[in-house]
Amino acid sequence: MLLAFATARVAAPRLFAAVAAEARRRIDELHSRDMVDMLWAFSCVAWAQKEIFSELGSRVAERFDELSKVSKSQLFLVTLYVKTTWPDLDFAPCAHVESCQSAYVESEPNPSRLQRDVSVALERMSWSHRFNHETDEGFSLDLAEPASKAAIEVDPPSHYLKDAVSNQYVLNGATLFKSRLARDHGWQVARVAFYEWDGKSDAARR
Repeated sequence: MLLAFATARVAAPRLFAAVAAEARRRIDELHSRDMVDMLWAFSCVAWAQKEIFSELGSRVAERFDELSKVSKSQLFLVTLYVKTTWPDLDFAPCAHVESCQSAYVESEPNPSRLQRDVSVALERMSWSHRFNHETDEGFSLDLAEPASKAAIEVDPPSHYLKDAVSNQYVLNGATLFKSRLARDHGWQVARVAFYEWDGKSDAARR
């Protein structure tokens, strides 16, 4: 449930608070995958109560060998959020950050045709950049100029939800979470959306 709310960018503080309280009460009954899902959802909405991270994190670390690559990939982004938000917090999964980072890198999708097309257009405009740049922190950016910490993220349809009222595309929670992490680490991030690119003239794309 929390994953759906976090992905849909639905602000539900009472729900998140209730789940956090229940998770702490019934922590011995939780599956390791469910605890990682909770940690990811809390990170995605920038949950500010660190106690739930500390408690769930300790249990996840104890059962780290049970985690799938998907859960480890999620946990990598959680560790970045925790280290940025509470640098002094003893977050047990940080001991496994290299394994989590490897899972995250493996889970990243192959570059899309859209991403390659945007890269070519930028090269023609003399914007020197790195394609699929991996930052010092370990997350990837589609197109980046490391010296100035400027990046462009290229967003396919899977990065969006459709607003039921306005019928407009809105970025999903997972995409915004990654962008927030990039900004927290000093990157300036601009975006190119698929609907701003597909079917447009070269001049419009420039």
